[in-house]
Amino acid sequence: MNGMQQVMRFGLAGLGCWMMATVLGQGTVEETAVPGLAEASEVRRDATVLAVEKVMPAVVNIATRTRVRRGGDAMQEWIQEYYGYGRRRAKEEYSRGSGVVVDEEGYVLTNVHVVSDVDDIFVQFADTQESLPAERVALSEGRDIALLKIRGPAGRRFRSVRFAREDDLLLGETVIALGNPFGLGGSVSRGILSSKSRRAAESVPEGASLQIADWLQTDAAINPGNSGGPLVNLRGELIGLNVAILPPRTGAQGIGFAVPIRQINEALAETLSGDSIEGLWFGARLQPGQRPLTVRSVQVGSPAEKAGLQAGDVLMEVDGRPAGNLIEFNRSLVTAGSRKDVRMLVRRKGESKSLNLRLVDERRFFDAGWVRRRLGVLVELGEPGLVVTAVDADGPAAGRLGPGMVIQVVEGQPVGDVVGLAKVLNGRPAGERVELAVSVYRRMGPFLRREEGVVRVELR
Repeated sequence: MNGMQQVMRFGLAGLGCWMMATVLGQGTVEETAVPGLAEASEVRRDATVLAVEKVMPAVVNIATRTRVRRGGDAMQEWIQEYYGYGRRRAKEEYSRGSGVVVDEEGYVLTNVHVVSDVDDIFVQFADTQESLPAERVALSEGRDIALLKIRGPAGRRFRSVRFAREDDLLLGETVIALGNPFGLGGSVSRGILSSKSRRAAESVPEGASLQIADWLQTDAAINPGNSGGPLVNLRGELIGLNVAILPPRTGAQGIGFAVPIRQINEALAETLSGDSIEGLWFGARLQPGQRPLTVRSVQVGSPAEKAGLQAGDVLMEVDGRPAGNLIEFNRSLVTAGSRKDVRMLVRRKGESKSLNLRLVDERRFFDAGWVRRRLGVLVELGEPGLVVTAVDADGPAAGRLGPGMVIQVVEGQPVGDVVGLAKVLNGRPAGERVELAVSVYRRMGPFLRREEGVVRVELR
């Protein structure tokens, strides 16, 4: 083989990796690296790649399992009801969606429609394929935002994504949608932020009753299974949760939507730092998206007011540790419970103040006796809802409500239990008239007739 043949053979074999430099003597070939090739590989790791590398460890696939009971014949139903066994079998249904870890202790954000009405939830990390069980912590159905908690080993820490500032969105900037389209595993698509305020009524998932306006719009591909996955900017910060697409039947192409970070912050503020926290009465609401955490309002007579919290206070420390974000603050209060004081350091008008907060078990405070003192009626949770069992003869509801009536809505807010009813009334002054939507069942021969109406009662 002559020198030229050797050059051609080696050059073709090493195409794209090495270059021929010199032919020395009898077929001896010297190889040298192409100058700038290493630098070229770094050019490929642009802002998009860096953002994906940063966020992907926090992206999870969400698998759900629902057990659907299959009915049998009448005899089997009778056996099942009276003897506790039978041949009815459970059919299992599965579905997949996406989510993103937002706290190192394993809190995950996703859409409500991904995890509602399911029996089991499992999260699988896109980069490791590790699967762990999870449970629902809080739901904001109106905004389609759900917060889950991974049930992992004690002390386990997870990679999480950072939140972008609510006001830091640029129309036309590059955005990245991550998730689990079609159940294929971790996937990435890139586009731009097409709109910061878009209404998308036709894109609402079937069966959902969302009231969200001002969704983010992007042309980054969002497919079935992407729901609940993160939409991030080039800094790898969360700017929204993928939620829906405009259906192809409308003629739309490349129009996807995400719940904006502002809505996410507001949902977390309502569910994690609202008037109550996991059954504990707190009585203060924090400003969503504010860093550091800032008190927006305080309920009269609440544990927060008794502790000395005021609107505008900036939370600096909780039990000697930084207050952190909403999830961390929530965790600190839940850990303390109703049997331990929580030491809080706040900044008020440039000065530091130390306060002691004791949460209250809302079931022991907002009970039937509390409702009776305000409305003059005794209620209890029954099969159809909150049933009136007694009416004080000298109370404000005398002649307006009667035993057997069911209270369903108060001041436009549905109430499902005694605590819910009391919390709607709490903070309203004596003498204020509140509107109650009630129903009653009246017997007409062998039939029951349901009647509905509205009653206005003055609080005392």
